[in-house]
Amino acid sequence: MGKDGVNDVYSVSLEKIIKEMQLELLCCAGRAGEILITTPDLNRPGLEISGYTEDFTHDRIQLMGNSEMMYLGSLDEHVREEKLAKLFGMGFPCLIIARALRPYPEMLTLGEKYGIPVLSAEIATTALYSELNRYLCVQLAPRLTMHAGLVEVYGEGVLIQGKSGVGKSETMLELIKRGHRLVADDLVEIRRVSHKTLVGSAPDVIRHLIEIRGVGFVDVKRLYGVGAVKMTENIQLVIQLEKWIEGKEYERVGLEDTYTEILGIKVPSVTIPVMPGRNLAVIVEAATMNNRQKMMGYNAAKELNKRVFENGGIPEGGSSFSPYY
Repeated sequence: MGKDGVNDVYSVSLEKIIKEMQLELLCCAGRAGEILITTPDLNRPGLEISGYTEDFTHDRIQLMGNSEMMYLGSLDEHVREEKLAKLFGMGFPCLIIARALRPYPEMLTLGEKYGIPVLSAEIATTALYSELNRYLCVQLAPRLTMHAGLVEVYGEGVLIQGKSGVGKSETMLELIKRGHRLVADDLVEIRRVSHKTLVGSAPDVIRHLIEIRGVGFVDVKRLYGVGAVKMTENIQLVIQLEKWIEGKEYERVGLEDTYTEILGIKVPSVTIPVMPGRNLAVIVEAATMNNRQKMMGYNAAKELNKRVFENGGIPEGGSSFSPYY
């Protein structure tokens, strides 16, 4: 277990990959459940087949397509067997042959000898590479579990944080009533699937459920329909709800961007003070749309500040909210 509850290494069984990617197992059927894949990186062993093996990585799935198979087909049978024997002898989790190309008999023989499964896929090599890499990036991504809620608002993933009882679930329920979608309540499993993308989901046991104090658990999917829930969503904004603290200075202009760091990625964040009479759902909607505008290059606070300077300052009797005055 690493820092902040993040495990350092994850794995996925070859058996699960076969089922997910609809692969056909051609040899070593008994080993599919034993072999664990620990890296999303794949390798097309063209260089290794031709003789260069200095930088061979043993933990990667090997993937062959037309190029590799045609090259092997151009070789004399004994030369082909020799090159394949060297490849299989170095060891790797499995070999996948794309485009439903028929394997050479030596492949199956060597696969049985070294205990390396050989598999077949019907789809094109490039498509298979992309789909398998994307799937493994999600399955093997660094992750953590946070006490928060996650809701999709106008297509944006909004992570709502706050102390127990501050009104997170009630705010999300109001958002759902307004046509937005629930991803997770109370616990959010977050995965870093790339250097700039975080994906959140709900633990299986509480998926589609939301807890409302005084009412209990509500099944959002059954109560509001399948259109009110979503399995996963990218996290693009963090909203921190906190009870109003008298005398505390809260952001009024929005000139300074603030961020919350999750798994090494900085996510835009805002803090919303909670007090009686405030419509939090509407405020969350506004914050989400404002964040989208910033991502598209428009910042309302900076535009206002520009207008103020262009007009020589704030008119007499005007508001003095700008930090520059």
